[in-house]
Amino acid sequence: MDKKNQYILITVAFLIIAGIAVITLSGASVGHAPATAPVAQNTKMITDMMGRNIFVPQPVSRVLATGPPTTLEVYVLAPDKLIGVNFNPNPAPDGSVYMPAKYRNLTVVGGWFGTQTGNYESFIAMNPDIIIDMSTLGDPNATSTVNERQQKFGTISVVGITDAANVTQYDPSIAFLGSLLGADQQAASLSEFYNRVLSKVTSTVKTIPDDQKVRVYYAEGPKGLQTDPIGSPHAELIDLAGGINVADCAITPGNGRTTVSMEQVTKWSPDLIIVGDPGFYKTISNDTLWQVIPAVKNHRIYLVPQSPFTWFDRPPGVNRIIGIPWTAKVLYPEKFTDIDMPALTREFYSKFYHYDLSDSEVNSLLDPSIR
Repeated sequence: MDKKNQYILITVAFLIIAGIAVITLSGASVGHAPATAPVAQNTKMITDMMGRNIFVPQPVSRVLATGPPTTLEVYVLAPDKLIGVNFNPNPAPDGSVYMPAKYRNLTVVGGWFGTQTGNYESFIAMNPDIIIDMSTLGDPNATSTVNERQQKFGTISVVGITDAANVTQYDPSIAFLGSLLGADQQAASLSEFYNRVLSKVTSTVKTIPDDQKVRVYYAEGPKGLQTDPIGSPHAELIDLAGGINVADCAITPGNGRTTVSMEQVTKWSPDLIIVGDPGFYKTISNDTLWQVIPAVKNHRIYLVPQSPFTWFDRPPGVNRIIGIPWTAKVLYPEKFTDIDMPALTREFYSKFYHYDLSDSEVNSLLDPSIR
C-alpha cells in the first residue's frame, strides 16, 4: 500500500473515533443528568450553603445574584467577576457615586427581592457562569425555591447562600463566597473589619442598663411616616446598637415600610430619629407637626449616609457593616468616644467598595449639614 492510501485510512479512522466520542458525550448529557451536571470540561462539584451538591465552572469568572445582599457580597469580594446588579447605586448629594467608575454602570438585571420579580430570560442572556440565590436561615421554603429557580435557569448552576442579610451572621457567607470566587484573602480582610466593629459595639452595649437606652424611631419615606418596627430585619441596627425601637406596630412583609400616623409617632415620643430619606431630612426640623417630638426639639435627627449604598438598610447586606459603629455612635456618642468614624469610613470604603474617599467625601457622608 502506498503512503497516500495509508494517510487516507488513518484520517478516516481518526474521524470515526472522534465521531463515536461526540455521540457518546452527547448521549450522556441528554435526558439523564440533572440540570446542574457538568457541561464543560473544567468543573467541580461543591456543596452550597443549603446542602445542595452542584457543579460549578472552574474558574468562576462571570457572576449574577438574584438579590441585593448577595450581589453586594460578590462586589466586595470579587468586583471584576460581577457582571450585573439588581439596582443602580445611590448618588451622593453632588451626583457622584463613591465607587470606581468601572463598576458604577454595570447592567441592571433586577432580581427577586422585596416586591420585585426578576426575569429569567434577562439573567440567562447575560451568560453568567453561576447565579447566586439567597435564602433566610430557617425559611421552610428555601430549598424548594432555589430548586425551582435551578430548573428555570437550566444548565447555569444556582448556588444557594443562607443568611447574607442578617447583620450578626455575615461571616459564613463571606467565607463561603470568598472560597467559591477565589477571594479567600479578601474574605479574611473583610471579616476582620466586620468582627472588629461588631465586637466593639456589642461589648459596650451590654453595659448599658435598659432604663438608660435611647428610644429610636426609624423614619422612612418622603413624609417620614413609614417605618420598620420591632423585630423587622430592616431595623436590626437599632437593637444591635443598644437602642429601643419605639415602633410597636405590625411588620409589613417583603419590602417592609409599615405606614404609621403622626399621632402614633407623637405617642411613641422618640428620643432620637434616624432618617432614611434625604428629602424628608431637609424638612423635618421646620415642620410644626414634628417639632413637638423630643428628638426634634433636642436636634437628635440623623440622616443615614447614602452612597453608594445606605449604611442602615435597603439592602440589609454587608453595606450595613459600616452602619454598626455609625449607629452606635449616633445613639451613644459619650460611650463610643474611641470610635473614629472618619478613619473607619475610609477603611471600609477602601476594603469593601475598592474606593479611596477624599476628605470632602468623608465629610459629606458623615455631616449632612454640608449637603
